[in-house]
Amino acid sequence: MPSPIEKLYTVLGHRTFMQRMPVLFVGHGSPMNAIDDNEWSRGFQKLAKLLPEPKAILSISAHWYVPGTFLTGDEHPRTIHDFGGFPRELYEQQYPAPGSVELAKRASKLVGDRASLRTDWGLDHGTWTVLKYLRPEADIPVVQLSIDGRLPAAGHLAIGEALAPLREEGVLIMGSGNVTHNLRHAFTSWQRGVKQAPPWATAFDSDVAKAAVQHDGPALARLAESDAGRLSHPSPDHYYPLLYVAGAADSRDAVKFPASGFDMSSLSMRSVLYDQNAS
Repeated sequence: MPSPIEKLYTVLGHRTFMQRMPVLFVGHGSPMNAIDDNEWSRGFQKLAKLLPEPKAILSISAHWYVPGTFLTGDEHPRTIHDFGGFPRELYEQQYPAPGSVELAKRASKLVGDRASLRTDWGLDHGTWTVLKYLRPEADIPVVQLSIDGRLPAAGHLAIGEALAPLREEGVLIMGSGNVTHNLRHAFTSWQRGVKQAPPWATAFDSDVAKAAVQHDGPALARLAESDAGRLSHPSPDHYYPLLYVAGAADSRDAVKFPASGFDMSSLSMRSVLYDQNAS
């Protein structure tokens, strides 16, 4: 029997008559959110109720940041525990969602010659710690797209634009990172018991929210390369997933922030939902 995604890619030459899927950026924060009952994990559960049923999910996680654009080409991607020093319970977590070679090939074709399939990765914690709440049954095919660290910010925005047709094909495009992600500051604040977000973090978070509401993708790309962006992101890996999402969105989409606020003082947990069908 063909899988749902195989049926999807054999109907009308990739064109189906279905609800246009939203695009979503999630601030995933600590891997501990996967097992803790806290503000953020409960927020992920609420977010799940805002999303329609997708045929498949294409995830862009901050944690596959490599020299190149790749897609997971496995029918059964492994659950990657790409972190250290956490409780045993976290390492025992599994997210056994199926993969989809068909979706990986389709996304690769949209991106162009720069993209190719790989089978040496899987679903890292930027993906599965969120999908554990969004799709707890792990019943939807999931493909991960890597972030090419050699590209400028505008290059990631362009790849997002190229992937936009997937929305018409029932694919939920999800970016997973954080709007601010200066871990040195976050850990120092946590050790000192500081909870209030510093002005630079709140200002950058506000600027990002403003640009998102205005559908100003170029402004979001410029923010990544500003002085404020470099302070908020000593490495841009957690910011770039937002650019893929913004690139796949357009002016027809309403913009919502299902979650906002800061963890560990300076870690923005803002999520951004672009959805044409949002009320």
